[in-house]
Amino acid sequence: MVTPASADPAPLDACYTWGRTLSEGTSGDDVRQLQIRVAGYPGYGGVLALDGQFGPGTKAAVTRFQQAYGLGADGIAGPATYSKIYELQDNDCTPVNFSYDELNNCNSDWSGGNVSAATARANALVSMWKLQAMRHAMGDRPIDVNGGFRSVACNNAVGGAPASRHLYGDAVDLGAGSQGFCALARQARNHGFSEILGPGYVGHDDHVHVAHRSTRFWSAPSCGVSREGVEELPVDR
Repeated sequence: MVTPASADPAPLDACYTWGRTLSEGTSGDDVRQLQIRVAGYPGYGGVLALDGQFGPGTKAAVTRFQQAYGLGADGIAGPATYSKIYELQDNDCTPVNFSYDELNNCNSDWSGGNVSAATARANALVSMWKLQAMRHAMGDRPIDVNGGFRSVACNNAVGGAPASRHLYGDAVDLGAGSQGFCALARQARNHGFSEILGPGYVGHDDHVHVAHRSTRFWSAPSCGVSREGVEELPVDR
């Protein structure tokens, strides 16, 4: 007797290969790997938990990802969804339009920040997938990255705030590019960034800063992005 497979065989991928269909109620590292790739699709103001638990939030994010790429939008991750992810990622698991190098102008090993080098690098990977989603939503036009991770020494050298999210590897500074600062700041609200600072906020008229933090803080007054959050932060350059 032949036991039916839970999913059609997926093509092998040099970064990560999913071996089963994932849907609401499943759990495991394969769910967490999926969550990283769809972290940029939580909906306006949302942040997707990367906890390995396929709950309603993950289903909604998968559905938005599928809709964005014209796939059957049922919120179930199967061969078609995986194939699109494989198409979008390089062999080091970064999305095709972003790289570790451009998110670290400080050193080569991601050390010296407020978290371990491995954690800083992992945080940067999540930010890249959020930016990939944002890029696609903006017509697949390039997004200019000016910097990301900083060690304490690098942060001090540029006058960064002591609590800067750059020290954790999950902050990215964006140039205007072809979209303009305000379009970037507004669009970032849809892609899982709980910290957005841009024109009109002290020290941010020449870039847009996006990051992850535990509470939402958005401020780009010149762009109509309102100040939201439970606390006032130091300037995060």
